[in-house]
Order: sequence, then structure tokens, then C-alpha cells
Amino acid sequence: MTASRQPLLSNETVVLRAPAQAWSAEDGSVGSAAIHGFYFSDVRIVAAQRLTVGGERLEPIATVPSSADLVEFVSLARQLDDATADPGLRASHVRRATVSGIEESLRLTSRLAHEITTTVRVEFTADATTMDTVKAGIAEVASLPIQQRGDALTWEGDGVSVLVMSDATSIAPGILDWTVTIPAGGSTSIAWTFQARDSLAVVAGVESDVPWSVPTVSSGDERLARWVGAALSDLDALRLTTTAHPESQFLAAGAPWFFTLFGRDSIWAARFMLPLGTEIAADTLRILAGLQGSADVPDTAEEPGKIMHELRRGALEIPGEGIHLPPLYYGTVDATPLWICLLHDAWRWGMPEDEVRALLPHLERALEWMRDSGDADGDGLLEYVDKSGRGLANQGWKDSGDSVQWRDGTLAKGPIALCEVQAYAYEAAIHGADLLESFGSDGAEWRAWAARLQRRFNETFWIDDPAGAYVAIALDADKRPVDTVTSNLGHLLGTGLLNEEQAALVARRLVSPELSSGYGLRTMSTDSAGYWPLSYHGGSVWTHDTAIAIAGLARDGFGAEASVLIDGLLAAASGFDYRMPELHSGDPASAFTRPVPYPAACRPQAWSAASAISVLASSLALNPAGDELGVNPGPAARSLRVDGLRFHGTSGGVETSAAAEVVGSTGIPFVVG
Repeated sequence: MTASRQPLLSNETVVLRAPAQAWSAEDGSVGSAAIHGFYFSDVRIVAAQRLTVGGERLEPIATVPSSADLVEFVSLARQLDDATADPGLRASHVRRATVSGIEESLRLTSRLAHEITTTVRVEFTADATTMDTVKAGIAEVASLPIQQRGDALTWEGDGVSVLVMSDATSIAPGILDWTVTIPAGGSTSIAWTFQARDSLAVVAGVESDVPWSVPTVSSGDERLARWVGAALSDLDALRLTTTAHPESQFLAAGAPWFFTLFGRDSIWAARFMLPLGTEIAADTLRILAGLQGSADVPDTAEEPGKIMHELRRGALEIPGEGIHLPPLYYGTVDATPLWICLLHDAWRWGMPEDEVRALLPHLERALEWMRDSGDADGDGLLEYVDKSGRGLANQGWKDSGDSVQWRDGTLAKGPIALCEVQAYAYEAAIHGADLLESFGSDGAEWRAWAARLQRRFNETFWIDDPAGAYVAIALDADKRPVDTVTSNLGHLLGTGLLNEEQAALVARRLVSPELSSGYGLRTMSTDSAGYWPLSYHGGSVWTHDTAIAIAGLARDGFGAEASVLIDGLLAAASGFDYRMPELHSGDPASAFTRPVPYPAACRPQAWSAASAISVLASSLALNPAGDELGVNPGPAARSLRVDGLRFHGTSGGVETSAAAEVVGSTGIPFVVG
């Protein structure tokens, strides 16, 4: 019996417009790989599709993606051609994802001097397999009856109903047939569409214009501009609303598995997008506030004031891992302080004060969660443990089962207090106090609480080392510092938790060859026993993780170190044709001329895509300062011009010289330094 394996993604082609997506081979064919299919709202609606012209498959010559939701597969139809070497007949198969399904069209074009009459057939396999089953590698195509209703075909399963419409000459269950005539020196086209509806949906697609500015970026190094352009197309296609509040939108975590609301992921993505406007941040804050915990419920990990982890259309079962997550699950230790940080940053970037004021009661409840439930043992630090026995064992952003381990490779035992969570909590308490005081309340309690956390952190997390002291990834159940060197260090910078000397130690460690791969920041140092370049959280490179470290370096004045990591991400972006995946291998750039894919990485992913905007902002060290926007370009911002930034509702831009000095600005009141 073949073992179950999670499908690999790196060599497949995807188009998406959440909640719809289509995965295929590079030539557009569907069915040869486990991930292949047309999906709608976490259900695979088509498992395979076969296209033939004149009874034969087309011969592919190019795959041309135009945007996240549109790709063109260019092929030859030599079975209809003459005997010469020059192709006389070509085919353009266009696939578009929409918020309601997948649209397909085929155009056959001829240069021949005579018309050609031929047949086109599309055969497809109807399905209703859940995404969780596909991911587990145990999917079997559902045997669904397809019904013919006039000129359409329909089926349904798992709450999703599908309607297939076409201009076909004839139809039968699973088969669309056309008889077409290609005129001499002309072309002919056909089309077919898979439309779907989900009666169990908790999220829905968005068709309105994007709620952010679309910047223009030019530079002596074209890589940043190309990454920004590709990223914004992906982010547009990842927009969703909840069915409960369709007026507000957020960024879905990523394709193919996570077309839904995630507290941590959606917060980070919205935070990265702030230089382009506060609207997506404000909507994300309100949606999450509406789901804020109000009671202690161990099965869902809900606690008063806590921000949720993920929202699903049904319970999530992970076969073989003993994990059962309810449809609304709160098992995250960091989403709550990060929600506070997003509210503060959105306010500084210009979120309207009445909108901020409306969220202050949720801010206070989130602060109280950090003090009470978040610090369950009262030691002044935030820690987590899965109380249900069926939830996530690790509840920071590195949530795999082996992500918190000692330098010798053994796993740490919980409750776990992660280093970066303490930094988020410190920043949240200080900035929460700033918000409260600015709106007429007292923030003294939270400043005192932050001071105690900082003192406790300095007493327990630092580890002496000949190469320089460093911060442990976590404290284990016995409050021992877990001594692995990890990328979590980068999340401490820019939060205010560290003093100047400590920040310098972290900055130096981040660009060491043990952590900096040349394609970004490794999640685990190469001198750890558990390091492996293709380990999910134990040596791979995550784009958003590196972008967070870059932002912290820029905020704390380490422009040279930030530029090292920026250049690594730009090199990786080029290697992935500017659609950065969720993660990639930690193999060194010195060994490979392009980054090695992590073959099961999601792509696109919201916080990986939004990292392009964060890196752009970090290269300029953009920093809101009251009514002015601070700018302090680093080495990565040479000969850079950016238009379309947004600050307090005003659009503007900035230009730098080859020496990375500001030489011009428009609209926004910038202050240099």
C-alpha cells in the first residue's frame, strides 16, 4: 500500500481569485499530480481535465502568466498543420480564476490558405473532495453523479454545487464537444466555465477595487520593482471577506490550503501593507475584534480578550497527527499582542481617529489577556500550552511539532515561552499605553507591566557564547533557556525590548553565515544538530520572517545589516520569477545559483507577498513621526524612486540618489534622518 504523502507544489501552475483556484501542469493539463484540480472554498470540484483537438493533445510551447488570476497556455496543433517545419496552427488556452469559479477559453489560429474543420473535446472528472483530504495525500476522487440540465451540467457535494456552462456543440456528463471551423488565415474561439456556490461558506471573494495604493517603483536594481508588482497582483487575488461582515476585507493566508482568515498571518500581511494605506489594516482589525474571545473554552483555546487563530467552514482534521481544530480556533499565543501592534501602527500611519477610538475597548481586553490568560503561571512572561490535547502543540508562528528544539536536536517540553512573543508583548504594552493615553485614558499599568516583562526577559533568555551572547528561542516548562540559535532573534529588533548593546549583538548574529543563507534568513542556525535546509522550521528560509528581521534592523539603525538580508531576498525573488513562495531551502547561495524550492511551500502566500512592501519601506527606513514621515535610506535604496506611498490619507513619493541620499519628494511631508 502506498504511503500517504502531502502533495508537492513547486513545479505546478496556479491561478487564483479567492475563494477559487486552479492547479495544473505547466501545459495547463489537469490530473497528473496530486494537487491538480479546480478548487472552490476548500473543496476540489474538478479532479482532472483533458483537452484534445482533432482527437489529439496539443503540443505546449509556452506558459504565460498575466496576473495572479490569469494564465495563457500557448500550444501548437500540428495534427491539423501542413508538412513544413514552420508551425501554421497555434492554440491559446486561457484560464481565469474568478470569485465564483474557473473560466476557460481556447482560440485556434491558422496562417494556412484553406479553412480547417475539426473537433475539440474537453473531458473532466467531477469531484467534491475536501482540501484537508487532498493535503493529507489520501484523496480519492468522489464518484459524483453529473446531471444534464438543458445546455448545462451540474453536480454537488460537501455543500458545494457546481454549474458547467459552455458554447459546446453537444454535451454529456463529463464531456463537452465542439465542431469548429478555422477560417483560412483566421481564428475561432470556444469557451466553458465552472461556476460554484458553497452553502457552508464562512468567507467570500471580493470583486471591488483594491483598498490600497498601487505604487510605481523604479530603481537601478529592477528586482525590487518586479517583486512589488508581482506581489500586489497576488495580494489582490488573496482578498476575502467573511460572510458575516461582507463590508470588510482581509488577506487570506495563502494557496492552496489557507483561503481563510488567520489571526497572525492576516495581521502581519496588513501590517506590511501600511505604507500603501490603512484600509486593509482597519478592516482586518475590525474583523478580528468581532471574533475576540469572551470566555474560557479549552476545546477551542478561546480565552477572554484573545484574538483567534483561524476560521474554517468546518472542523479541521489532520489525519495521522491527532489534531482536531474546531471551525473557530484560538490556539495562538502571538495574534493578540500583534493585533495591538497593528492597531498602534495603523494609527500612526493615519487610520482615522474615530475608527481607532471604536477599537479601544478591544485593545483593553487584549492587554488584559496578556496580563492574565497569556501569562498563565504569573511569571511575567507569555507562554502557551495546548489544553485540549487535540490542538496545535506549538502556537507561535513556527507551529510545527519540531520547531522548538535544543541545540542537540531534542525537543523542548511545554509550556513554552517564545522569545519573540515577549518582544511582541512588550511592544504591545508600551504602544497600547501610548494609544490609551492619547485618547484620554491611563496607560501607567501597562508601562509598568512592560518594564517587569523586560526585566524578567533579561534575567532568563540571554545565553553566553564565545561568538557573543544571544537570546534563546524559548524557555521550556522548567524555565530553562532553549539554546538553539534561530531566526526568532530578528523579531526582537525594533520592538524596544532590547537596549543598544543587545540589539547590536542580535544584528551581528543575523548576518552571520550560520543564519544568513544569501537567499534570506535561515530559521535555524547551521551549527544546530537539528538543522536541515529543507526542514519546515529547522533551517529553511521564510520570506516574511526575513522581512520582519529587515524591518527591525532598519528601525534600530542597522542599515548595512538590513541591506545584506534585502539583497538575499531580492536574489531569491529573482530565482522564483518574483512570486515568492511561503518558504524555500536554506541552502547557501554560494552552492546554488538560484534558490532551491521547498517543494510543498504554499504560493502565493499573503505575508510572503506583502513582504515586498515591507522590504521597500525598510530600504527607505520609513517611520511615522506625528504628522511627518521619517525617511532614512539605507544602502539598498540607491537610485530609488517610489510614487504612491500613503500617509494620513495623502499620497506621495520619494527619490534617492546613487549615494542613497534623498534628492526629492512629493505630497507627503517627509523628514530626513
